[in-house]
This record gives sequence, C-alpha cells and structure tokens, in this order.
Amino acid sequence: MIEAPSIQWFPGHMTKTKRMIKASLPLVDAVVEVIDARIPAASRNPDLSSLIEDKPRIVLLNKSDSADEKATEKWLRYYKNNGIPALSADCRTGKGLNRFEPLVNEVLADLIKRSNERGMTGRVLHLMVVGIPNAGKSSFINRMAGSKKAKVEDRPGVTREKQWVKIAKNIELLDMPGVLWPKFEDKLVGEKLAFTGAVKDDVVDIETLACRLLMNLNVNYHDNLKERYKKLSDDLNEDGYELLKQVGMSRGMLISGGEINTERAAITVLDEFRSGKLGRITLELPE
Repeated sequence: MIEAPSIQWFPGHMTKTKRMIKASLPLVDAVVEVIDARIPAASRNPDLSSLIEDKPRIVLLNKSDSADEKATEKWLRYYKNNGIPALSADCRTGKGLNRFEPLVNEVLADLIKRSNERGMTGRVLHLMVVGIPNAGKSSFINRMAGSKKAKVEDRPGVTREKQWVKIAKNIELLDMPGVLWPKFEDKLVGEKLAFTGAVKDDVVDIETLACRLLMNLNVNYHDNLKERYKKLSDDLNEDGYELLKQVGMSRGMLISGGEINTERAAITVLDEFRSGKLGRITLELPE
C-alpha cells in the first residue's frame, strides 16, 4: 500500500501576499474566493477566513467543466445551506460567468442601496480576488475583463503583484497572488493540492503522486480510467504502482530491455487528469 506523501510548499513570497491581502482589505467592498471545483475543500485556504474577517465573500468554483457535475451541485447546495454565496463556472471558456455580476449586486445590495440614498448612484464596487495558486484567478479576471490583463500560466505562483482590473461599469477587481498556508495538517489535503498542480511538481515525488491518484480514481472513477487506458485491470484494489505500469504499457512507454518508463507514465497521468482528459472528476464531497 502506497501511503500519502507528506507535502509542504510555502515559498517566501506567500508571506508577503498574506500581508498584502490584509493591508488591501480596507480598499474593497467584498472578496471573491476562487477555488478548484475538483477539490472544493482542499483548495480553500483556512487562513483566509481570519484575514478577510467580516467582509462579504463570494465563492467561485472554477474548472467546473472538469469536475463531476453531480458533485458540484452538492457543493453548491452545501454553500447555500451555510449562507455562502457561490457559483460554479469555467473561467477559461467563460461558462457560468454571466451569473457573476448579478450575484455581486445581490450580495452588495445593502451597500448599493445606502450609496444611492447618499446620492452616490453608480458607485464603483471594489472586489478582491483571492485563492490558492493555480485556482484560476487570473483566468477569471481576464475572461471578465475581455482581455489578457492578468498573467495566466498553467503553473502555480505566476501572479506576484496586485493589480486593479475594471470588468464592468461599476465593478473593479483587485487581483492578488495565490497563497497557500504554512503547513498542511492533513496529508490528504497536500496530496490533493499536488494532484491538481497547486503545489509545484518539483517538491513532490511524481511517481508516488501518480500512483496515489490512480488508486483514488480506480475506486471512484474506474470507468474513466478504463476508457482512457484500455489495458487497465478490473481489480478495484489494484496496487498503485501496478496501475502505473499498466498505464505505461497501454501507451507503449517502454525503454531498453522492455522495462516500462514509469516516470513518463506518471507525468502523463497527472497531465491528463489536470487537463480534464480523464473526464469530469471531483476528489471530495461535502460532509
């Protein structure tokens, strides 16, 4: 049995980001927390609640087109039942983002009403966009702004400085760099963050990570794996390393002497999961 690895990643610039978030809070009316719809719990930074304090918050479940649709519906019900405004979207395609502006106006209705009563009709609403690395904050801002104003790359830690972006006549977004928390108390949280690429690959053992992911998917999304990797075993309790070798065999990843290139297979598994090629997958459900 391959156990969950102990993963930690908290580069120095993230401490600076936490200070930046706290210092910028007086400038904004609300906070938009972008999370990964495939790991809605693991991708929420527990430190943000204490940083944000009593500011209104909207949770945006990004990458919903790569997440299990039924699971996303459960998460949206969970947030609604807990009084947290939330919506699901796919920021790269823009699907679902037409609901964002109406939700902002709903969440800040009292503020808008007070501003109107004071003669400040059309007052610009300022929102801070926060989240973990690689959650899609910059993709969200770019899609809403209709241009590439924020840096976007499919790797964590790209946005480093704050910047204001106007997305509507009365809405401006403050883009914040991605930030994790200093220590993942639960190994499974760190593991899920590594699965999705929120933690840099060079701080983890890629083969162990891919084995753990395959074991998870083999139990919960076996049909997805079978469809993608034709030679995969039907055994739901198959060892992770054996599954990795089967993936390599399925793709003809052989090296000298007929040995399977498991490192190449591991990279393939992680890349195809992150890009959605393994189908719509969610790795956790609300309690």
